[in-house]
Amino acid sequence: MHYQKYKAMKKPYLKHIYTLLSSAVIFILHLPFVFAKAKPFSDLKWKPRPVRIETAINGDSTFGNIKTVIGSSIGALYNSLRLNLMGLSEQAFEYAMKGFDLLVKAGKVTNDTIISIVDFSQPSSKKRLFVIDLASNQVVFNTYVAHGMNSGTDYARSFSNTPGSDQSSPGFYETLNSYVGHNGYSLQLQGLESGINDNAKHRAIVVHGAPYVSEGFIQARGYIGRSWGCPAVPVNLCRPIIDKIKDGTCLFIYSPDKNYINRSGILHPAGA
Repeated sequence: MHYQKYKAMKKPYLKHIYTLLSSAVIFILHLPFVFAKAKPFSDLKWKPRPVRIETAINGDSTFGNIKTVIGSSIGALYNSLRLNLMGLSEQAFEYAMKGFDLLVKAGKVTNDTIISIVDFSQPSSKKRLFVIDLASNQVVFNTYVAHGMNSGTDYARSFSNTPGSDQSSPGFYETLNSYVGHNGYSLQLQGLESGINDNAKHRAIVVHGAPYVSEGFIQARGYIGRSWGCPAVPVNLCRPIIDKIKDGTCLFIYSPDKNYINRSGILHPAGA
């Protein structure tokens, strides 16, 4: 009778032993995964690729060295600043940054942390002036800016480097010193593109404040007033903008005009 009882209990006992052994084997097989070193979360974050900004100074094509652009693409910087939401053309930004890099390397502009972009692909009723601090990675000013009275009404479509034309000139500029003149607190500009805007000083093309650069003017006419070719800004922002961008920063006035784009020696440097 005891033998029969033992025989009846033997099968569930052996089944229990088999289950324990199977669990032990599975545990041993998973040990390498349990103790494997987990990858830190910081290593899982997206890391942008270095941007190759092609420049050609004395025939040397090299990697760009703008401090805040190193390690990230121009497109990534454009997106991080949310410039698309603010209305700045991505093409304008790309041209601006590539030209800026070339000018800094060539010593044509001495301040490598501030860049100002005027986007003439936008109508004057839009805030098309962008002052960007590359050191702090932020847009410090985004406001209205005028174009020349003979360049167009709402859009700037016609350009000239000729004195007395009352038209705007596209391209890259170096900001010089501030002064008080006929239009109050103003900023001298030096055009850096031969045959395109290099008559800027002779034409007295400067940054200054103007009462016709205002939302009130837009509401009344649908566009802001126009200048004699100067990139005029709102009166209340004139001084802080000038104080931020004066003394050797880069100003880029962008136009999608093919005549400018094809002629620009900065957008298309020799040997590039």
